[in-house]
Amino acid sequence: MDLTDRKKQILKAVVEDYISTAEPVGSKAIATQMGGSVSSATIRNELADLVELGYLEQPHTSAGRVPAPKGYRLYVNELMERQKLSVAETEKLNAALHLKMEELDRAVSQAGKAVSALAGYPVYTATAGRKKFFAKHFDLIPVDDESLIVVMMMGNNRVKSQLLRLQLKLDADQIPALAHLLNTHFTSSSADEMNERLLHMTDQLSPKVFLPLSQTVAYATDVLDEAGRREVQTVGASRLLKLPEFRDADKAHQLMSYLSDEDADLPSPDENAPMKILIGPENVSRALMDTSVVVASYDIGDDLRGLIGVVGPTRMDYAAVTARLSYFAEGMARMFGKKDLLSKKEETKT
Repeated sequence: MDLTDRKKQILKAVVEDYISTAEPVGSKAIATQMGGSVSSATIRNELADLVELGYLEQPHTSAGRVPAPKGYRLYVNELMERQKLSVAETEKLNAALHLKMEELDRAVSQAGKAVSALAGYPVYTATAGRKKFFAKHFDLIPVDDESLIVVMMMGNNRVKSQLLRLQLKLDADQIPALAHLLNTHFTSSSADEMNERLLHMTDQLSPKVFLPLSQTVAYATDVLDEAGRREVQTVGASRLLKLPEFRDADKAHQLMSYLSDEDADLPSPDENAPMKILIGPENVSRALMDTSVVVASYDIGDDLRGLIGVVGPTRMDYAAVTARLSYFAEGMARMFGKKDLLSKKEETKT
């Protein structure tokens, strides 16, 4: 059922009032916001319809209404007005973006702190591999009969090398055959595929060949895993304690622990989407089901992309958060010499 313009106007008023106050919104407050153009009785009827349709919830019989996840979703997709940053906010983000770029991690971390301070919510930042990483070519350089140097070129033409101390002595004339095995069976494959192929060769090769092969493959898979790994940093988790939704110390502690866990599966946009908004139960992780997450991505070159996500209550000020993340992502993309990745159409939709 499509909502009438009046219902949408009332829903928008409820969402924005609740974002501001964290208190259920009554018909009188909405009537005031609408300048008396609609009576309180009519507004009460519309509120009842919005509850029945699943856009609003009524915590208690005599209380006002609060937005439901479905209501937030409609607000984000259709009703939210694009917000411009103030001069002060722009200057603050610019200051973070124009730090000396000697290290990517330092720049992302510092800018993440600035976004957290402006938004008032925890922020996580990460760098992640954009593409599937694989080995393109192997070279083996003998050092002595107990060690060799593995040189691996990856699909993005980056070269990694490592001195391996072998578990068994290896004659120099066996190295070409070992390199041939690697280049025939272990290139153009993911780390998981390489491990699977190695497992299938267990009974086909002698220990003298299989052991150095397995050591080399283990090194290669470690490099590939590292290349695609997300390195997540979280700042501002303690800001949750200032929010009425997290006055329950246990609830706040659980979420703060999750955000500080380096292995936490924090949301990221889909592969070709610059921004994603997840509201309440739209989050897959149980730890995030009472929160909303807005996360943006930007290209930083070398088949890598940066991520920045804001975690807050479902009454999050979506317009302000998306504006700040858009500005941040655009600035980071420009800084790394990449094109603007955020389109006005996509930045407020999943």
